[in-house]
Amino acid sequence: MTNSHVHVVDHPLVQHKLTLMRERDRSTKGFRELLNEIGMLLAYEVTRDLPIEWVDIETPIAPMKAPKIAGKKLTLAPILRAGVGFLDGMLALMPSARIAHIGLYRDPNTLQAVEYYFKAPQDLTDRTVILMDPMLATGNSACAAAELLKARGARDIRFVCLLAAPEGVAKFTSEHPDIPIWTAAIDEKLNDHAYIVPGLGDAGDRMFGTK
Repeated sequence: MTNSHVHVVDHPLVQHKLTLMRERDRSTKGFRELLNEIGMLLAYEVTRDLPIEWVDIETPIAPMKAPKIAGKKLTLAPILRAGVGFLDGMLALMPSARIAHIGLYRDPNTLQAVEYYFKAPQDLTDRTVILMDPMLATGNSACAAAELLKARGARDIRFVCLLAAPEGVAKFTSEHPDIPIWTAAIDEKLNDHAYIVPGLGDAGDRMFGTK
């Protein structure tokens, strides 16, 4: 699938860790640690083009002009519950970021996203928002989350996921063509239960040990 707004992160460390996560017998502890590590690696990619400004500082040796990130602080927006698996890794690099929590679950019959919680900074207009969820399957949850963030004023949104299905990518890019996607892989398809194939199972269940 070719799309200028979809970035597949093919860094060897990301791909290696993803393979370990796919393994059926990977422990809950191991899965959680790997998701945290990949979150940190993906954070490098999604923030690669953040604007910088040149400021005057003094080193122990001499004054100089040096680059700093320009503008207001970032906002990290995990979709509950599995999206929080990325959070610690990203916060390790961006400790001053604000956090928006987006509570959505997938109705098992309609597969539509149902909102149960949303808490975000009051005005996201001038902030870069990193929306995150390990799986982009049907795309329903990601699309609903993006709508909530836009309603709060967000104009610069980037979506980060671990795995995507072609169906989810197509839906998300159709409804939100202004939001680029970063993912470690785009798999083959969705099965009859809307799970990504070959995928890695339910990321939330594997991360929290609830199945």
